Amino acid sequence: MQTPYWLDDIDEARRAIVELDPRLARAHAQTPAFEWRRRVGGFEGLFHMIVDQQVSLASAAAIWARVEAGLGGELTPERVLATDIETLRGFGLSIQKATYGHEIARAQVKGHIDFEHLERLSDEEAVARLTAIKGVGKWTAETFLMFCEGRRDVFPAGDIALQEAMRWADGASLRPREKEAYARSEIWRPHRSVAAHLLWGWYGAVRRGEVALEETPP
Repeated sequence: MQTPYWLDDIDEARRAIVELDPRLARAHAQTPAFEWRRRVGGFEGLFHMIVDQQVSLASAAAIWARVEAGLGGELTPERVLATDIETLRGFGLSIQKATYGHEIARAQVKGHIDFEHLERLSDEEAVARLTAIKGVGKWTAETFLMFCEGRRDVFPAGDIALQEAMRWADGASLRPREKEAYARSEIWRPHRSVAAHLLWGWYGAVRRGEVALEETPP
């Protein structure tokens, strides 16, 4: 697993990003220092990310607490596979998320993915291995690599919040599409994960009304 960023590392990366791309200077100036959003990795981390999707933070936390309690704290592939879909649904999971939990667990048990050695793969190879599992999309794979593995140069360009923050930074009338956002992010290498955190932080601050967004001409 890659070494996580410390605050000094993040600050240095942010300054490097602004030097590479002055259009992010406003986001940098308006976004306070932040810590890396590190999460538990491995099977548990990926399953948790699936459970969290498309629900509020409060609902996600409540559902995950029920999953943990229902599984007796044994968050392993074997324990999940030994728990039928209806029982998992009883913990608050949709049938789709319960099924995806089984798919992830089955992939680990059958050796289709090895979370302990995933770090040996390149970002592209790791994304391909993760998205081969039913229910794991590209955005999920990329954010897993960022948050659960601490990878430093991943950019989930399909994220709507990131696309909107990029639009603000560039003073554009339209959000970039995923392919365009990937291309746009190339300038931030090798700190694209920090760039994503910065844009998310800025987006959140604007949406909460903590900072005013003044449109900048392209």
